[in-house]
Amino acid sequence: MLMSVLGFAALLCAATARPSLGYLENRFGAENESQEVRSAAIKRLLEVFGMEDPPAVHAHKQPPQYMLDLYNTVADVDGVTKDPYLLEGNTVRSFFDKLRSEQVEYRFNLSTVARTEKILTAELHLFKLRPQATLTFNRHHFCQVSVYQLLDTSRSNNTQERKLLSSRLIPVHSTGWEVFTITQAVRSWMSDEGTNLGLHVVVRTLGGSQMDMKLIRFASGRNHHQSKQPMLVLFTDDGRHSASLETTSNLPRGPMSGPSSRSARSVDYSEEEGVSFPCQRLPLYVDFEEIGWSGWIVSPRGYNAYHCKGSCPFPLGQNMRPTNHATVQSIINALKLIKGIETPCCVPDKLFSINLLYFDDDENVVLKQYNDMVAGSCGCH
Repeated sequence: MLMSVLGFAALLCAATARPSLGYLENRFGAENESQEVRSAAIKRLLEVFGMEDPPAVHAHKQPPQYMLDLYNTVADVDGVTKDPYLLEGNTVRSFFDKLRSEQVEYRFNLSTVARTEKILTAELHLFKLRPQATLTFNRHHFCQVSVYQLLDTSRSNNTQERKLLSSRLIPVHSTGWEVFTITQAVRSWMSDEGTNLGLHVVVRTLGGSQMDMKLIRFASGRNHHQSKQPMLVLFTDDGRHSASLETTSNLPRGPMSGPSSRSARSVDYSEEEGVSFPCQRLPLYVDFEEIGWSGWIVSPRGYNAYHCKGSCPFPLGQNMRPTNHATVQSIINALKLIKGIETPCCVPDKLFSINLLYFDDDENVVLKQYNDMVAGSCGCH
């Protein structure tokens, strides 16, 4: 009898310790729902950044120094735009040469650029190497470098094999990056992808004769370091703009900037205890690593979007940056002239853009500016 009682008790304990089917279903259901919410949130965030899917991860790739320097010129350490007028358009892409030829011919794959984007400026960046030592005492001090667009003679009764895009004088003994404008060619390639036969560079003496290519040498994608590879830099505009442009120099420094994260938490506690605080800007850090995007985003690693929180009680002071409409609404609410009229809301009244430097699916580096991403200040509206 005792053994049977003990056996029943053991079974009862085992049954109690083992989660019920209903519990497991609820738990897994909550986890699935949480995963669905996360997936939907990430998808929506990608839409904000103008993407359908996150690009592939290129952890070991090094972005061109030009793109890093450009990013640091237009953005601060958090990615916030220093001056909206520094960048032409809102998108800059760098493309490496796909031909990798020993000759001075180059071809770039522009398939990642949407046809709806406005082509503003296109540049060919070539790294000029030092002349070979045995030729350094050549009598030529300058040369003329010309960039041509290669044409298809079988199309549209075209008899020309190439079209001049850019030409200028370059010191023979110089070394470093040389930039040539090739906007006209890129616009034609975007209107008809089949016309993209590439570019050809010709170097001549001031007298017009062909220059010895051992004297004038440009780095190629085949034989030289990635940091010196031929590159096409494209400035475009996708047409997405905010109503107003602001600079970070106008960021508020007074009480409306909000307290530190520690004081923000103490303020939240006081609100829970029934003591409200006035409308102000509080931190809201977006961490790209936590989202799972650190593999393809070069800079920034995250940014402070900020958020607005607090009450807009009567009377509204100028420090709350109220609109005339908010002031009237506050008065109507205070006097209870009309039933159901709430107090004004604490919302962002100034928004700033951020810049993202990242790799796309084709391993091109993209610098893109996104408007209305940071709450610059808060007010009662």
